[in-house]
Amino acid sequence: MLYSDKVLEHFANPHNVGEIENADGIGEVGNAKCGDIMKMYLKIKDGVIEDAKFKTFGCGAAIATSSMATDMIKGSTIEDALKLSNKAVVEALDGLPASKIHCSVLAEQAVKAALADYYRKNGVDPTPIVGEIGECDACHGL
Repeated sequence: MLYSDKVLEHFANPHNVGEIENADGIGEVGNAKCGDIMKMYLKIKDGVIEDAKFKTFGCGAAIATSSMATDMIKGSTIEDALKLSNKAVVEALDGLPASKIHCSVLAEQAVKAALADYYRKNGVDPTPIVGEIGECDACHGL
């Protein structure tokens, strides 16, 4: 499968690239062995994600999924952002090649890692979120 126009657009012109100074939540996921590392920054006020930015070291699909994930969670509640699935990211990008699905998993995990960090900073047990964050399946055994 070739990349969809949406994937190519988010790769060529990614949205929300950068860092948020004094971010309320920061999450980093990935594995240098597979080459994809995502860092997500969140600004949260009154339970709503006011801003989301990312820095991704990886392939075009990793950049596109990070870009789309930040678009999808900006303006949403923490509860809704926690429901973000890699499948929803793939669908929003009009699909990904099977070999690149792990990039969408990393995008989902980066959001959850940043929210877990936000919970920790605010005295909330992040265990339910952290339990969902694992190493990317494509990276196992490398």
